[in-house]
Amino acid sequence: MTQPLVLACGALVAELRSVLATNGMAEHVEVRYLPANLHNRPERIVPALRELLDDVDPDGDRTVLIGYADCGTGGMLDALLAERPNLRRLPGDHCYEFFSGSAVFREMAGAELGTFYVTDFLAKHFRALIWEGLGLDRHPELRDAYFEHYTRLMLVSQSESADVVQAARDAAAQLGLRFEHRHVGLGPFEQAVAISFGRVA
Repeated sequence: MTQPLVLACGALVAELRSVLATNGMAEHVEVRYLPANLHNRPERIVPALRELLDDVDPDGDRTVLIGYADCGTGGMLDALLAERPNLRRLPGDHCYEFFSGSAVFREMAGAELGTFYVTDFLAKHFRALIWEGLGLDRHPELRDAYFEHYTRLMLVSQSESADVVQAARDAAAQLGLRFEHRHVGLGPFEQAVAISFGRVA
């Protein structure tokens, strides 16, 4: 029997590996990762998934677990899932929601709409994915235009790494935003994986 397949965002590598290992699934699924910088170009996520699916699941007969929420695709990912009944995805609109859980995310978002969220991965790779990814290294004068409606940077952390917290503090300072931190751990993400992917081991 063909192993179930996971196609996931490259920003989830550490967390997904941990959850799969904890649940005894690591040896029972094949995992492929798409580039994390698609985070900045969500319109490219579904075309990249289609290309990979044509290669690894041309007949559409594998259980395929998509390691994305909607992630800015504007419903394009759900349209792909509707075409292929063998696909499932993580719940919610983005990684901040499935990492924190929907209730906690709604609480954070409701408390302050002008919030720029970062995960452990985005904090560690802030310069490459955000600062350089948005071209602010070449045009720093655009910072205030891009972030004029933001008031705080919220680190939604999966680990308790002091280095991650400091990286997020530095990112907030670079963007001119107030820093806040909400440690959520891996529990909500583990639950999202279990619900969406099922116990496929």
